[in-house]
Amino acid sequence: MLELTRALPASRPVVFAALTDPSSLTEWWGPEGFEIPDVRFEARVGKGYRIEMQPPGGAAFHLTGAFREVEPPVRLAYTFEWEEPDPDDVETLVTLTLRDLAGSTEVALAQGPFRTEPRRALHRDGWTESLTKLERYLESRP
Repeated sequence: MLELTRALPASRPVVFAALTDPSSLTEWWGPEGFEIPDVRFEARVGKGYRIEMQPPGGAAFHLTGAFREVEPPVRLAYTFEWEEPDPDDVETLVTLTLRDLAGSTEVALAQGPFRTEPRRALHRDGWTESLTKLERYLESRP
């Protein structure tokens, strides 16, 4: 299981919106240097999503999933699966829980299970960089 926590400089409703609005996702999703050319993301239980990720100097790839829990502005849970997965990939569940910190928001991320430690580490690194980009994105907003 992967678990990360980050305090972000915005209220829970603003953070929740950044986690669920497709145009916001294109600004912060993915590791450093990645672009997000296309996002189909409708945060409603039972609906699916698909995100196209473009790494620097490489071919684009996609991730997909379906929403399991959508409780604005407190909780978001969805499945996470790579299209054309690595042989060590399995579908995982991402859960994001938001806690009010009086002027900022703590985001607790949990994702798993993972088949191998290298796949867990890959996701840890990707989420760490994505959360840093999300923090910068929120700081740049009025």
